[in-house]
Amino acid sequence: MFDVSFSELMLVGVIALVVIGPERLPKVARTIGHLLGRAQRYVSDVKTDIKREMDLEEISSIKGQMEDAAKSVKDSMQQATNTLRNPLEEAQKALKEASTSMTNLVDDVKQEATTLASGATDTAATTNPAADSVKQPDQSTGTPT
Repeated sequence: MFDVSFSELMLVGVIALVVIGPERLPKVARTIGHLLGRAQRYVSDVKTDIKREMDLEEISSIKGQMEDAAKSVKDSMQQATNTLRNPLEEAQKALKEASTSMTNLVDDVKQEATTLASGATDTAATTNPAADSVKQPDQSTGTPT
């Protein structure tokens, strides 16, 4: 940090010894040591706080990116779901219409068959008396009786 050589430190020590005196020099050196220790701790705390704030900014930035990515995935899944759902709903609707049409057709065929069957029994009942009046050939001889 500071480019101070050993000879410069010795010069400062000699000047301090002359100015402060040998009696007070240990007390002043101790006080300066405590102040330098406090300054180092203060600088370390500031560095830690700055690093923590930068980490918080990075985390919030990453959180924002993750939220954007999650929203993008959710939107794409919703779009894909809608893309698949619309044709399926149309096919389901067409199948329901075809089922209804087939049910109606089957009902019509049943009704027509019932009508034809009742008409056939009515016709058979009216044609049987006439058939009884016609002479049936004898099966053994083949002549009408």
